[in-house]
Amino acid sequence: MGEDEVLTPGGGTEENRDSGPTLDREREGRYAELFEQLDLNKDGRVDINELKIGLSALGLNRGEAEEIVLESDINHDGLLDFQEFSQYLWAHEKRLRLMFLNLDCNNDGRIDVAEIQHSLHKLGVDVTMEQASRILQSMDRDGTMTIDWNEWRDHFLFNPFHNMKDIVHYWKHSHMFDIGEDLTVPDEFSEQERRSGLVWRQLVAGAMAGAVSRTGTAPLDRLKVFLQVGSTSRAINLWSGLRGMVKEGGVFSLWRGNGINVLKIAPESAIKFMAYEQIKWVIRGSKEGGSLRVQERFIAGSLAGATAQTIIYPMEVLKTRLTLRKTGQYSGMADCARQILKTEGIRAFYRGYLPNTLGIIPYAGIDLAVYETLKNAWLQRFCVDSADPGVLVLLGCGTISSTCGQLASYPLALIRTRMQAQVITEGKPTMTMLGQFKYIISHEGVPGLYRGITPNFLKVIPAVSISYVVYEHMKKVLGVGY
Repeated sequence: MGEDEVLTPGGGTEENRDSGPTLDREREGRYAELFEQLDLNKDGRVDINELKIGLSALGLNRGEAEEIVLESDINHDGLLDFQEFSQYLWAHEKRLRLMFLNLDCNNDGRIDVAEIQHSLHKLGVDVTMEQASRILQSMDRDGTMTIDWNEWRDHFLFNPFHNMKDIVHYWKHSHMFDIGEDLTVPDEFSEQERRSGLVWRQLVAGAMAGAVSRTGTAPLDRLKVFLQVGSTSRAINLWSGLRGMVKEGGVFSLWRGNGINVLKIAPESAIKFMAYEQIKWVIRGSKEGGSLRVQERFIAGSLAGATAQTIIYPMEVLKTRLTLRKTGQYSGMADCARQILKTEGIRAFYRGYLPNTLGIIPYAGIDLAVYETLKNAWLQRFCVDSADPGVLVLLGCGTISSTCGQLASYPLALIRTRMQAQVITEGKPTMTMLGQFKYIISHEGVPGLYRGITPNFLKVIPAVSISYVVYEHMKKVLGVGY
């Protein structure tokens, strides 16, 4: 797009500057050039698929195509001719012009970091100067750390936002917060978003994504548990492990334990979110509004995760027992819980709790630190013209950070699983966390602390990918899209 003078701020009134025939010709020429780029089959009309391809080429969200067509298709034939296309762009430019003037507090024709921070504050979203700078950098093509009208218009021309609230919502969720597979650090939400029900719709979207993701990777998860607690006297590899499970209980046995694994998502997410809000309030104390720094969000997220795990931990023990059960051992979740309570007592439901809680800190800390570092490095180096690093980049960052987190916390997870799987029998005492660690080192060496990590790594990419795709779809269904 050319650096033309359409609605250029500064100097003269908007009416006078927008009335000249030269200006109309320049705008029409720019629209015609855009239309020609989008009209791939050169039939004089742009359909939704051509628009999606064009938006992708511009580094924009393909999902915006439906809304653009819906808003601009005057004769409702599902196609845009040049008149419909140019009318939509001109109407949208006028909206963008008003937003630009609203942001440009000192009327110098440019938007700076302080003006972005101030405008967000007026709309109830407090950000740091660093966060405001990241927002500005995504639009700043000439590296001046200010945004002129051309940069603003070109950046948002194909984003069908209608007001500043839409743009603020987009900025918030594109730059500051990304949903990972395990919501170590929950989203920040404004009061208005809480009242509108956005919080719970987003949690539902996340829960659905987690349910589908866990179900899709359940066979690998069950194999991991078997390898973690299996006897060292006979070697079990991936293929022989899967074949043995199918032979013992049929194909459906690969999904044993998945029911309760899915069932615990909703209470865990809800408890974690509510605990996070309370802990955040304590950490923030007397500080006005303001979102927490990354380090503070990590502390709040870790404490919220520990709180949620404490409350739902008995379900973790049930999941391990149901995953390892033989055919006919339990009739269901309730029967499993009854048998554990009857034979082992209430304390059995918290076996392995200590290594589980200790494992939250290294996993969450490394996962968050690596994810933030990789994402920010990408944004600063490659992501100049787009507000979003893109799906593949986020998936890559999430996969690498999750893998690093798992490497650090896996020994504790293995010890936790072995303690959960221990069944109290006459004359056979159960081992403590330290006892398990010493036993593994003396009998299996250091590699024994990483038994079962191969299927765990194998499920990372499909789990993150499935979770992301389902989450994005559920956001649209529930009206959380931005």
